[in-house]
Amino acid sequence: MSLERVEKRHTRQARVRRKVRGSIACPRLSVYRSLHHIYAQVVSDDTGRTLVAASTMSPTIQEALESKSSVAAAKLVGKAVAERCREGGISEVVFDRNGFLYHGRVKALADAAREAGLRF
Repeated sequence: MSLERVEKRHTRQARVRRKVRGSIACPRLSVYRSLHHIYAQVVSDDTGRTLVAASTMSPTIQEALESKSSVAAAKLVGKAVAERCREGGISEVVFDRNGFLYHGRVKALADAAREAGLRF
């Protein structure tokens, strides 16, 4: 991966992070997409703690997958993070795409989380 590409993502990430801030009442749903996996975590920026997390690395999600880098995998992660949020009493979050384009796996994760009852 070229350095220029990474720097551009970090620039987009900083631009989004200036506007998006998670609190205890409405935490931030942060998404990270690598070539092989997708990760989602709900973070309270006030305390600096991760409240809920899900990824294609978790054993429960890994069993149900054929490919860990597909849109279907992202949908499963979105559904799982929404269910874990509901269990933790979190109903509303702000979405942080973390510098990635809102397209493909990132969009699929967000849509699946919305369908599972998470509001943002």
